[in-house]
Amino acid sequence: MQDLLHLTWREVSDLRSTVLVRGESGTGKELVARAIHFSGDRAPKRASSPSPAPRSPETLLESELFGYEKGAFTGANAQSKGKFELADGGTIFLDEVGDISPKLQADLLRVLQERRFFRVGGKEEIRVDARVIAATNKDLAKLVEEGTFRDDLYYRLNVIEIQIPPLRERREDIPMLAAHFVDRLNHELGRAVECLSSDALRVLMDYNWPGNVRELENAIERALVTCRSTELTRDDFGFLGQSRNSHTWVIPPNTTLADLERRAIKVTLGRKPQAT
Repeated sequence: MQDLLHLTWREVSDLRSTVLVRGESGTGKELVARAIHFSGDRAPKRASSPSPAPRSPETLLESELFGYEKGAFTGANAQSKGKFELADGGTIFLDEVGDISPKLQADLLRVLQERRFFRVGGKEEIRVDARVIAATNKDLAKLVEEGTFRDDLYYRLNVIEIQIPPLRERREDIPMLAAHFVDRLNHELGRAVECLSSDALRVLMDYNWPGNVRELENAIERALVTCRSTELTRDDFGFLGQSRNSHTWVIPPNTTLADLERRAIKVTLGRKPQAT
């Protein structure tokens, strides 16, 4: 993740080019999108994302993205600006872009090509300068082959691609992530847990994390709630069990969390950014 974040700061953050962030659910795609926005020259402007999920009714997502005019539909009692218009000069984050309908695919393509659109029920063309960062956990190229996703929209979105690996493929990040979540959740939950035992950390390193970083955060929170001491132990993570095909990390006896963090930092610094 440090490699990816440094990549966004060095090469992507100041560009207007569309970015496609790919990765499994829970890997931190929105985190990368926020890093791109707030580390670039668009940071003073607004970063926005639609509220409804892509699987919501088409008209709801359309009005959320592009706004609507008074009287455009039942309940439209006043003009409303959409997320694109509000993000003018800034960034709009489109999550789960692989799930949007064919009509919205066409509307989004027009915005990317021409930087303009109409509000729902409107006749006035709105021009906008909003950098688009799209995210998906699906293989858009495969969807194009299947005919469910427009190839021209795919090429417009895939100008800069950033692939976030799942947590099971970057296990050396787990100690630092776990320590971060313990520190943050201590404050949020009013707890006073000081650290994770080496046995507890071994459980976290051996688990396969199908839900990725989001699942790790939830596991730390659950363990903090039930913990009866100032140290998280193996017993506090008994609810995890073991994933199939889990990768066993051999942690030498008497290894401290600080030792593991130093090792993780060395591995991270030796990585190459995964972006195309």
